Amino acid sequence: MLDAPTRAQVRATAPVLQQHGVALTRHFYARMFQHNPELREIFNQGHQRSGAQQQALAMAVAAYAEHIDDPSVLRPVLERIAAKHVSLGIRREHYAIVGRHLLASIVEVLGEEAATPALMDAWAQAYGQLAALLAGMEQGLYDQAAAQPGGWTGWRSLRVQRRQAESEEITSFHLVPADGGPVPAFRPGQYLSVRMLVPALGYRQPRQYSLSNAPGGDHLRISVKREDGQGGEAGMVSTWLHRHLAEGEVLEVAPPAGDFVLHEDRDTPVVLLSAGVGITPMMAMLEHLARTQPARAVRFVHAARHAGVQAFGGRVRALVAGLADARAWFVHEAAPAGVPADGAAPDALGRIDPADLRERGLLPDDADIYLCGPAGFMAAQRRALRQLGVPAARLHAEAFGTGGVAEG
Repeated sequence: MLDAPTRAQVRATAPVLQQHGVALTRHFYARMFQHNPELREIFNQGHQRSGAQQQALAMAVAAYAEHIDDPSVLRPVLERIAAKHVSLGIRREHYAIVGRHLLASIVEVLGEEAATPALMDAWAQAYGQLAALLAGMEQGLYDQAAAQPGGWTGWRSLRVQRRQAESEEITSFHLVPADGGPVPAFRPGQYLSVRMLVPALGYRQPRQYSLSNAPGGDHLRISVKREDGQGGEAGMVSTWLHRHLAEGEVLEVAPPAGDFVLHEDRDTPVVLLSAGVGITPMMAMLEHLARTQPARAVRFVHAARHAGVQAFGGRVRALVAGLADARAWFVHEAAPAGVPADGAAPDALGRIDPADLRERGLLPDDADIYLCGPAGFMAAQRRALRQLGVPAARLHAEAFGTGGVAEG
């Protein structure tokens, strides 16, 4: 635990970090990649170009400064960060590199007059505390991943056993260990990190894709949205997978990770609420519920732009029909040209409205709600659900970016 004067020094910088945090983190990343270019392979360069990573780090640093007296309140955030770090292969030795560039960036951005030796000493201690906390959490996750049947740490070769189009935009890839070993266990809602060489960049890039099948099978399935026309690095990996990854080819894959998971120790109703490619982790949850808790009440609600991009519609209808107390509800923004072959004709047109869902019996008062989709959809639904009185403890959310990529 840091002493009181050190905590006071760090806490006093919180307003400055809130004001100048993005400038600081932008400088930090540029400095780190200049001096340690090998780390470009760990960080999503598409998010670097968009500024998403700089913004996320700035918010995290400011929050840590604000809660320096009791960092335990940040534990849910730190657990999500740790899971993402493990999926990217970040190790304890990387923290020294990050710390060196972060502390140097504070001085270079704020200036020596503001970044006094006393302040920098306080931040060095604070960063050391945070690094030790995250590294310890991550080591536990690495050990857990390696200890389970079929588990591993680092990167493992998985072979594409099957490739299947799910809609005009989404394609599933069924993956099995190339060495013939067992398929690892995972929790419904978790994701895989896939790493590949991006020819246009000249180095490898990792991306996260949710597992879209239930655990316990003979393969792992990721379902990827094609992102043509994004420009720059955005969508490069997803589009390459669509265009070039054939059955029989091999991918570098990290163990399943992530803390957006189905709570299996409850008997409360489940609402799986998603939009677009956010349907992928919901499929894993629905398939698992159908296999292990067929009596549990389930409401599956999904929004798509139109029938052509609606994935898994027929599969959802079939699974719901086999459950004791389940309903599916599909909402499309545009009217269909005809009834889709897979039976995913919409139940309604427009946008998902939680108040309407409640009136239709699709939003039970005591339900655990799992929410996944694009950022705008997530913000709107979270706001509407809270206005309806849904408690935070019942709302479990995962944000998605391009291609079915889980955002940590």
